[in-house]
Amino acid sequence: MVKYLLFKYLRFDKSQPFITLSAILAFLGVSVGLMVLIIAMAIMNGFDKEFERKLFTMNYPITIISYMKGSIDDSDVIRLKEQFKELKFSPYISTQAIVKYGNKLEGGLLFGVNFDDEKQINSVINEALKDTTPNGFEIVLGKGIADDFALSLNEKVTMLFMQLSAGGLVSMPTMKRFNYVANFSSGLIAYDKAYSYTDVNALAKILGYESGRYDGIHIYSDDPKSDIVKLNQNLSPGQRAIGWWEQNGNFFSALELEKRALFIVLMLIILVASLNIISSLLMTVMNRRQEIALLLALGASKSEIKKSFFVQGVVIGGSGIIFGLILGLFGVWLLGSFDIVNLPADVYGSSKLPMELALSDLAMILIGAIVIVLLSSYYPAKKASNVDILTTLRNE
Repeated sequence: MVKYLLFKYLRFDKSQPFITLSAILAFLGVSVGLMVLIIAMAIMNGFDKEFERKLFTMNYPITIISYMKGSIDDSDVIRLKEQFKELKFSPYISTQAIVKYGNKLEGGLLFGVNFDDEKQINSVINEALKDTTPNGFEIVLGKGIADDFALSLNEKVTMLFMQLSAGGLVSMPTMKRFNYVANFSSGLIAYDKAYSYTDVNALAKILGYESGRYDGIHIYSDDPKSDIVKLNQNLSPGQRAIGWWEQNGNFFSALELEKRALFIVLMLIILVASLNIISSLLMTVMNRRQEIALLLALGASKSEIKKSFFVQGVVIGGSGIIFGLILGLFGVWLLGSFDIVNLPADVYGSSKLPMELALSDLAMILIGAIVIVLLSSYYPAKKASNVDILTTLRNE
């Protein structure tokens, strides 16, 4: 009975073409809505992961900081390396400084590092220093600063430090000329215009640090959220380990909120499309009331009638979900494999549209679409099973 009614009512009816047209629109609406939602979530997730990867590198997975400048020494580094052999460590000194070239000035943060250690934990610096390893008073600038100053390799730049030095009758900022030997590009202009790197021993001399003293330690970890707990349990008093996610918590909270809002808004497209399922089934019920009443009079149960119309709605909506899933996955592959959309790299950090569809997002989309289709199919089916047999047969 259910299969017979399903095929009967899904066939094209010349006398009522609008019913079939409404069913087709419902099918297409669900398909297009699901496709748009899948592609949009893949783009949002792709941008999230792209920013996360870049921030992961430039902010370092874990950073050990101290409440006092220069309070971390070589013995702390050696002890941590022995306790956590799976982690990679790069001690550093940092200070705010101003880069001066000609009449141009640019403020930023200067790190003094051991470049052999830094290359192991920072892929951006490793890429920039393939052919050289700076030593002494040599500096690696971000590409943003180097481009602004139109610098050529091996030119001299002057660094102005906050430390004051005697200059005649007044105190003046400490100044030192550095040889510009390389530049790095992280993909995020905020870091390319703010971060600079030099040899740790050279910066220690300028700042008056004792040899083997550091401000902090940058650490690479494959599982930073787990390792940070162990590190904090083994640090000396006055030291603390912080993760990259703690330094950018507000940024990722905003991205997550935007992603949820987009999911809700685009899910409304499927909800609107499901209204066509309701209207299509209701029109079928209204035009087939005589047949339904006759079937009920001949012994068909209300549950069979309800099930027939419910399955009809599920077939329309379900086929739309399957077709939309195929279109969505194809769209994700197409946009991710070919440079169809070009982005300004200085704004988004990448010229290629990042596409990364998480299985959890796909599962939420499919579950949400299925629930909407099931709810949309239930009311017309319930309405069909409640047809008044006597009234319908008497009047129609």
